[in-house]
Amino acid sequence: MTSSTAAASPTAIPPSARRPFRWPALLTETGRGIAYGGDYNPDQWPEEVWDDDIRLMKQARVNTVALGIFSWARIQPTEHTWDFGWLDRIIGKLGETGIAVDLASATASAPMWLYETHPEILPRDRYGHVVNPGSRQSWRPTSPVFKRYALDLCRRLAERYGDNPAVTAWHMGNEYGWNNRNDYSDDSLAAFRRWCEAKYGTIDMLNEAWGTAFWSQHVNSFDEILLPYHMGGDSMVNPAQQLDFTRFGNDMLLDFYKAERDAIEAVCPDKPFTTNFMVSTDQCSMDYAKWANEVDFVSNDHYFHEGESHLDELACSDALMDSFALGKPWYVMEHSTSAVQWKPLNARKRGGELMRDSLAHIAMGADAINFFQWRQSEAGAEAFHSAMVPHAGEDSAVYRGVCELGEALRTLSDAGVQGTGLRRSRTAILFHAESEWATWSQTLPSMRLSHWHDVRDWYRAFLDAGKRADVTPLAYDWNGYETIVLPTVLMMSDDDVRRIAAFVRDGGRAIVGYATGLVDDRFHVGLGGYPGAGGGLLRDMLGVRGEEFNILGGEADGEPDEITLTNGMTTRLWQNDVTSVAPDASVVASYAGPDAADWELDGTPAIVRHPYGKGEAIYVGCDLKRGDIARLLAELGVVGVAGTETDPRIIHTVRESDTVRFDFYLNRSRDHVAVNGIAGEMIVAQRVDAASGASDACAIGRNGILVTRTNVTKTSRK
Repeated sequence: MTSSTAAASPTAIPPSARRPFRWPALLTETGRGIAYGGDYNPDQWPEEVWDDDIRLMKQARVNTVALGIFSWARIQPTEHTWDFGWLDRIIGKLGETGIAVDLASATASAPMWLYETHPEILPRDRYGHVVNPGSRQSWRPTSPVFKRYALDLCRRLAERYGDNPAVTAWHMGNEYGWNNRNDYSDDSLAAFRRWCEAKYGTIDMLNEAWGTAFWSQHVNSFDEILLPYHMGGDSMVNPAQQLDFTRFGNDMLLDFYKAERDAIEAVCPDKPFTTNFMVSTDQCSMDYAKWANEVDFVSNDHYFHEGESHLDELACSDALMDSFALGKPWYVMEHSTSAVQWKPLNARKRGGELMRDSLAHIAMGADAINFFQWRQSEAGAEAFHSAMVPHAGEDSAVYRGVCELGEALRTLSDAGVQGTGLRRSRTAILFHAESEWATWSQTLPSMRLSHWHDVRDWYRAFLDAGKRADVTPLAYDWNGYETIVLPTVLMMSDDDVRRIAAFVRDGGRAIVGYATGLVDDRFHVGLGGYPGAGGGLLRDMLGVRGEEFNILGGEADGEPDEITLTNGMTTRLWQNDVTSVAPDASVVASYAGPDAADWELDGTPAIVRHPYGKGEAIYVGCDLKRGDIARLLAELGVVGVAGTETDPRIIHTVRESDTVRFDFYLNRSRDHVAVNGIAGEMIVAQRVDAASGASDACAIGRNGILVTRTNVTKTSRK
């Protein structure tokens, strides 16, 4: 695959808001290398097992572990007793073996005695029911009582281990928001009222933003504000109120994280801090574009999506992670060696996927590969979650795969992969957490919208067209790209629209999807026709005006449930009824055929191309299948014409510095795929067959991966 020239790396807005990048050292001679290991829970096992753990870690080339994530009850067995002895001993054993420790604040799960002593820290659900202890995160982020106990634990850990050379990083909490994202307690209500007052300043501003004139929801003071509790039956929550509550939940957990971090940093300021995000296209609970500003290095927990989208979804999620990291190295804090136990379908990994998935993360910019967990639990809720040492022990395919991966990561470390940057694409698909949250509202024309899934589908369509796109937060700077794509970016502020219009006016290309820009950041619909965001500026840029939405679905018995376009493409969910097109716009495709006529859309523009300033805007006014998107990209010239792109069955990425380049080739198909034009020294190859008589060609099999290394000079870089 021919790699694109590097675009300008996206940066946070404003850059000064971000903490300086700091990466945890390993206990190697240089402190460098790709980090490899996983969550380690020695407190689940008798101490006689620990030496065997250390032996197996050394054998697998493990060089780091995350320690103590769920160990609060072991560290503080009762309110007035502390037991650090076991933690001292295991940190000592790990450090002596050369295994670095990412030490947790241990606050993810409180001990049962704390819940018994202070039941007021328990969250409540939207029905008013107490969320009882026994799982993770059964505490209120806004509870002053819980915070007091949690920060005391943080300070004690910092005082005891801040100077320990084996502890090279701090791991705050764990997957914040997994169980307490939305809390409807009295503490939360009081905090939400304060949050609203800080955001809006006056109650009149809040009433305007929430549109409280509808359904007689006007409030006279911030003390009258309520949470979006269950309101009976299928009652619909005020969408602006619900969105603000979702924003509030994000901010309260971020504030709690910062309080933990700051408590430890006051004692131990010289080691980096992180917390593990949860970025995959099945979960997007936090606004990680904001969270990324508050960590020293970005880390993520990623679990594969079963089925044919497995590798594509991984690459899409990783593309967003690399943007959060601003092109700096990032950390895979958790993924799985094989099956998990928490999905409706817990598929295991096929042969080669343990290695392939791990190196795919490296190919997308990660410099750390860690699993949950080291040793598979004998009991508890995650006993059937795969691990590096499975129930079958070291004489197992999984552990042998873990050892093979350790060797491959050592090879990549020795070759100099660590610290190299991922080469950018020319295209950025824009991601917006608040637009994803907005699609959760039960007040939209369709309940089947998903911004994140549309990002994934467009990402996969680019792969199908033989190109790789980046995925970048809407809030970041994407001006270095040639093309931006906005799939179901439902919510756009006036400032967002102005930035996009300026991008196009200055020579960029924007592809805008069918459900983009329908509401502003207050969940107000823009008037004058669709899409209404930006006071009409988005319509002007696109050269279109719509009046209604046509929504299809199998629920309407006897009605057409799909509509074809004049170019042969098909739409099955949503069609915008575009009633006017700018004189200088060109209609790429219209709705056509008997089903379009039945819905009174025959001849209505579906895809429109419009010059704007020095650039162009492309409006895709209906949902399209992935294959149709890939075809559209080629027909519009966003990617090369058919036959000029690389085999779409291969994902090709480049990581590089001023002196070295690494090419990663991953097979995303079930076929053996021939790859030609390979340059450099082959340093890692799994399921790769050399081509007969050719030094620059090979065939990569299913779940195969090839990594090559080439020395370069500044003048030879493209």
